[in-house]
Amino acid sequence: MGLAAAGFAGAGVGIGYIFGKMIEAVARQPEAEGRVGKYMWIGFALVEAIALYGLVIAFIIMGLRK
Repeated sequence: MGLAAAGFAGAGVGIGYIFGKMIEAVARQPEAEGRVGKYMWIGFALVEAIALYGLVIAFIIMGLRK
């Protein structure tokens, strides 16, 4: 399960970075919130997918060990 935890840790850092940059962008240019928000959610989905891939790979490796 250490592999899955590493995948989720990386995803947590990535998601924090994405949302932090979204807040920074909206603070600098509030009228661009709609455009930036759309790309933020796409980035969030991609980073979260990487975490789920890591979880699936961890389960596959655990299944192969038995």
